[in-house]
Amino acid sequence: MEMLWSVVVGVFVASGIYLMLERHLLRVLFGLIQLSSAVNLAIFNAGRLTVGNPPLIDGDAVLPHVDAANPLPQALILTAIVIGFGLLVFTLVLFYRAYQETQSADIDEMKYSEEQA
Repeated sequence: MEMLWSVVVGVFVASGIYLMLERHLLRVLFGLIQLSSAVNLAIFNAGRLTVGNPPLIDGDAVLPHVDAANPLPQALILTAIVIGFGLLVFTLVLFYRAYQETQSADIDEMKYSEEQA
């Protein structure tokens, strides 16, 4: 199962980087979102994917079951989602401000309009 999710993460990273190399600002933003999701999936995949074994410790045990999922990657993903949302909003505001200044969402046209000004 982990191998399948590793391939999915690779496809997400490749398509996210491809989108970030585009000239249109919205595609760059979508690539950033997709790359952030790929990193979250990679962290989640690293924490073992198990079905039906919660990461809980029994009352008389010292360690969780061997087949239990690791709770640390899940906590890291929750933190990464919050940080990713903040980055997304900040980038969206920057792109909107750049669009207001240049009246274009094309990166090459923004560069040329800046040189003409």
